[in-house]
Amino acid sequence: MYDVVLLTLGSGRDAPGGGCGSGGACCGGTDEAAAAQPAERCETPRVPVLACADALTARDARVETVTAHSDAEIDEVLARLDGPTRPDGLTWPDPDSKTRLVVATATDGQLRAVLRRLVRRYAPPPSRRPADLPDNRTVPDLPPIGVLPLDPARNGTARDLAAQLGLPRDPTAVADAVLDGTVRRLDLLRNDGSSVTLDGALLGAADDAGRPLHWRARVEVDGRILSHGEDPIMACVIGNAGGYARLDDVTLLADPDPTDGEVEVAVAVPVVTRSVLGRRRVRLEVRRARGRAVAVVPRDEKVPFLDDGVEGELNRKRSWWTEPGAWAVWTA
Repeated sequence: MYDVVLLTLGSGRDAPGGGCGSGGACCGGTDEAAAAQPAERCETPRVPVLACADALTARDARVETVTAHSDAEIDEVLARLDGPTRPDGLTWPDPDSKTRLVVATATDGQLRAVLRRLVRRYAPPPSRRPADLPDNRTVPDLPPIGVLPLDPARNGTARDLAAQLGLPRDPTAVADAVLDGTVRRLDLLRNDGSSVTLDGALLGAADDAGRPLHWRARVEVDGRILSHGEDPIMACVIGNAGGYARLDDVTLLADPDPTDGEVEVAVAVPVVTRSVLGRRRVRLEVRRARGRAVAVVPRDEKVPFLDDGVEGELNRKRSWWTEPGAWAVWTA
């Protein structure tokens, strides 16, 4: 018999974010996802959460639904996944845990908020790196998560991470996957801003008419330079999965794969050419590279970005690196 915690990120009077998404979907009020949350409040569990809880209970699982209004409340849930005390004193996940976690998500940013807290909980400090940690990782195998999309009716049209990964969206199917399914391990991007990326980051912005604004930055992937900092960049994508693979009708990422142990990076730069008749033409050149890590050094004061759908501004060097197979989902 399994203990299953159904975790929803909720709004609250003291939470630094809003409550309800489009269609009434309860959204998170945690630090990581706050920027993506609308301001309307909603405390009643969504129908998919209740349906999943009923399906789990019907399978004899002991179910608890938790709405977390802060990072501290997320941490209280994640502590249930801890393993036995280690001789080195590190907090480590229990690979044989009988507690399973389902995260109800209205946005990818909410799922990222939970993964960010998992990384903060289980990543050992560099000075205490244990011998049983893989050489290409800074975190152990994180506990697998069941993902419950709060808009299951969007199946077939959604472009969220659950849809990209082909995860079940129906609450009963999610319950079955958590109890009887298999674990699919996925790459995780960490960055030196103390956050994580599950899908990808899109750097750049557009004006009010939708035209891309040019900006400049040095972009380097494992020593390969995609831009030295002088080119007018229209967009830069740092991809783990394929959510930002295309921008309008332009293919940026050629073959994003969240299981290949690499980050794929693309930089779109306008290039001026002239025809044989001397006419000036502008074509878009997409430069791509794959590797373990990418560094972006902005030359402009601020570069807007979306990271797993959460808005931000880049005003200093930022590096992302791959943690192969670090996190996992329950799938059918």
